Amino acid sequence: MIEIRELSPSKANLKKFTQFQIDLYRDNPYYVPPLISDDVATLSPDVNPAFDFCEAAYFMAYRDGKPVGRIAAILNNQVNEHHSSNDVRFGFVDFIDDPEVSAALFNAVEEWGRKKGKDRIIGPLGFTDLDHEGMLVEGFEELSTMATIYNYPYYVDHIQRLGYEKDSDWMEFLMEVPDGIPEKYNRIAEIVKKKFGLRVLKFNSRKKIKAQYGKALFHLINDAYDGLYQYSHLSDRQIDYYIDIYLGLLDLDLVTLIVDKDDNLVGVGISMPSMSRALQKSRGRMLPLGWWHLLKGLKGKNDRVDLLLVAVKPEFQNKGANALLFQDLIPHYIRKGYRYAESNPEMETNGKVQSQWEYFNTRQHRRRRSFRKQL
Repeated sequence: MIEIRELSPSKANLKKFTQFQIDLYRDNPYYVPPLISDDVATLSPDVNPAFDFCEAAYFMAYRDGKPVGRIAAILNNQVNEHHSSNDVRFGFVDFIDDPEVSAALFNAVEEWGRKKGKDRIIGPLGFTDLDHEGMLVEGFEELSTMATIYNYPYYVDHIQRLGYEKDSDWMEFLMEVPDGIPEKYNRIAEIVKKKFGLRVLKFNSRKKIKAQYGKALFHLINDAYDGLYQYSHLSDRQIDYYIDIYLGLLDLDLVTLIVDKDDNLVGVGISMPSMSRALQKSRGRMLPLGWWHLLKGLKGKNDRVDLLLVAVKPEFQNKGANALLFQDLIPHYIRKGYRYAESNPEMETNGKVQSQWEYFNTRQHRRRRSFRKQL
């Protein structure tokens, strides 16, 4: 007998909700846990500014008093209004390999959505695009990243058995870092600089980049990603929130801004050393020694770099502006000893983004999917 409990969003309950996933994947060598404190903050209405326009409910499944699954129901009212849709999202979903458990979890979200007057369910999605999204459908034997979902292969069978169909796919790529800047990238970058008056801007102070371009960076993300699948525009409160979270962590060598002749921001590329192994060792906790593993991940020897973000203003997309980013970043990758660069998920239909990898030795190593079902 499966019991479904709706959890109040107390800190203790949200820790329990997050810990279930970490326990489920305890012996999996490819899974990368989140920091529990980060997920608790994301799920908390008192902390996450996305709750200015989102609602959520959290459900856990129990058998004989033992947790066997979890799922979140999310309403993003901003996206529904922007796309004239009427969707409820599911996300943060994990369960043991038992069809009775998965059916009970998804039924809880579906019923919650119906009570809210929604007519379709989609996911896995978070509150915004800065949360994890997309169920892994290929690449189960690839080490995951801190920015993506890892799930067991059986999840796909369960969700399809429940009547869910493909809504959209994301692809991920693993690139070999070249020995030098590809000649064509260099040539394109120099042409773009002269034609459009663009230049690369670097900082050696987090305080300065935050003051001069912190807000502009996230406004650029809104412009560049507008129109992409289920994109949720970042509000001013969210931008302030994410500036404080992210800018303090970055290696500024791996942050490249492109500006025009008037110093207006037109492009940004942000990379970060892979934190996958460090997060595995931390088991999702800063204490007692999690902080040490994370510090080593940030500052120590690492052969892989994550391409967290590439964004270019729409009017400069497909005009070679991204060549300036990699003309600057590749020498830093080489100097720091990175052998591989890993992309974030990219929509399978987003040829503009995927075309920038054509000059590298590249392997598409993961695919993830969002699903839909009429209620």
